[in-house]
Parts: sequence; structure tokens; C-alpha cells
Amino acid sequence: MGDPRRPRRTFSKPRSPWRSDQLAQELYLLGSFGLRNKRELWKAYTALSSIRKQARHLLAASEVVRNREEKKLLDSLQTRGLVPAGVTLDDVLSLSIEDMLGRRLQTIIYKRGSAVSPLQARQLIVHRHVKIGDRTVNIPGYLVTADEEKHIQLTGGIGTPKAPEPRQPAPEAAPETAAPAPQAQ
Repeated sequence: MGDPRRPRRTFSKPRSPWRSDQLAQELYLLGSFGLRNKRELWKAYTALSSIRKQARHLLAASEVVRNREEKKLLDSLQTRGLVPAGVTLDDVLSLSIEDMLGRRLQTIIYKRGSAVSPLQARQLIVHRHVKIGDRTVNIPGYLVTADEEKHIQLTGGIGTPKAPEPRQPAPEAAPETAAPAPQAQ
């Protein structure tokens, strides 16, 4: 069963982590999606690998099993917003890491224009300025479903541009009409 204080890893590291082309691609993805570290990228790779593995097993399965399980997998992916309606298992195999990372809350807020950069989108989420429906979500890596995407909103007046208030002119001092006060000697 395992020690509850040491949870199982949710990612697997690459087999050859020091290849220059792989390092360059990882660095590009980290920057363009505003990821904190490579562990977040590896989690997305592992989730994508699991989805593709299910699709490969269904392609190799018998017709009875395939007809029963294929609809479940495609409906699940459609609910998550990874594939549009009317796709096949071959289309599932063509999913890329950018598709997975594009469903993160951080990326969706940045793409909607609510943040200037992916890092600002991450900051808005971590500082609890983002709500999905009634819930405040503070996890940048939260995978947003297709239904939840239209319920994302920023709270606390963030994201709604406010016109600066016009300056009020300073009140001018009224000229003194009274006689000057006598000076003490």
C-alpha cells in the first residue's frame, strides 16, 4: 500500500534528460506556457502518455470491447476539451503536449487576454483572484473542462479596466480682504 506521507509520483522523468534538442524543446515550453519547473511539464507528458496508451489499447482490442470503451474515452476527452466532437481514435493519437498544456487554467487566462503574460496569469491564480463558477481556484495547473471554461472570472476588480478619475483642481485661496494682523514686537 505504501506510506501515506510519501505519495506516489504523478510523473515520469525522460529517459535521456540531457539531449540538447529535448532540453531546447522543454525550455521553449516552460517559457511559452509559464511553467514553474520541468516537473509540471513532465506531469502533462505523463497524462498525455496515459491517454495515448488507452487509445492504442482500444485500437488493438476486439470489436466488442472497442465499441464499448471507445465512446467512453472520446466522451471523456471531449468533456475535458482536448478533442472536438466527431473525432476518432487516430485523432486521439495525434494529440500533442501543447494541447494538454493549453487546457491549464493559467494558459486559458493568458489566452483570453486577462493577463499580460503567462507569469502574470499564474500570479493572479495563486493570489486567489480567479473564480470558476462559485469556487475560487488557486492552482495554475488545474485542467479546465469545456463547460467550466465559460464560467471563469476574475475577482476583486482585477481584469476590468477602470478609467482614471479626473483630477479636481485645487481650490484657490480667497484673497484676504481683512486688514493684516498686527505684528508683535
